[in-house]
Amino acid sequence: MPINQPSNQIKLTNVSIVRLKKGGKRYEIACYKNKVQEWRNGVEKDLDDVLQISNVFINVSKGEVAKSGDLKKSFGTDDRNTVAREILSKGEVQVGEKEREHDITALRREIATLVAEKCVDPATQTPYSVSIIEKAMAEAGYSVRANKNAKSQVSECIKILQSDSTLPIERAKMRIRVTVPAANVDGLREKLLDGVEKLEHEETGDDWVGTMLIDPGQFRVISDLLNKSAKGKGRLETLTFNAASGS
Repeated sequence: MPINQPSNQIKLTNVSIVRLKKGGKRYEIACYKNKVQEWRNGVEKDLDDVLQISNVFINVSKGEVAKSGDLKKSFGTDDRNTVAREILSKGEVQVGEKEREHDITALRREIATLVAEKCVDPATQTPYSVSIIEKAMAEAGYSVRANKNAKSQVSECIKILQSDSTLPIERAKMRIRVTVPAANVDGLREKLLDGVEKLEHEETGDDWVGTMLIDPGQFRVISDLLNKSAKGKGRLETLTFNAASGS
């Protein structure tokens, strides 16, 4: 959102305002969009690359700069960089309604895209289009969480689609190959197959080799089992991340 500074007519674009209330007063800083999160994640460390204007305001939109006396009362210092750092760390990012709607729509689309990549129709083992996933999300009443990234919301979204929508959906299986020395396979094969959706092929020579379909969540379980039971001699390979049975 563009912001005009009445005193010098500087127009700020691509701006995020971060606001903090302290000592009974409201303080704001004008930052570049996306830089606030990078600062909080430790990716960006240069304050000058975060702030559009190296100052602290009472109201950025009106160009009202905070008085040094007020800063000292509220923050214990009138050093504007020190104050800006605290506002960056503790303040709330102000987002306009149109911008919020745009961000939510984009986030919903990203979640739907990730779900479409990871899931299939159980009957046909074929993937759904992103638009079908979006319709199912709306039907299920799925609410996007603006404060979380898309990847972290995928698992919850899939569960809600399975329970609250009419769309038949399941996670696509992962195709893996397990290789274990034949001398170590006794007893281990049965444990391995406990977490397997389907054993597609197996052969035994010097090694036992099994190709199987698993739920992605079983990958770590099988990996840990091999490390523990095969004494470091087992090998686990991913052949396909999103596999359909019989493909």
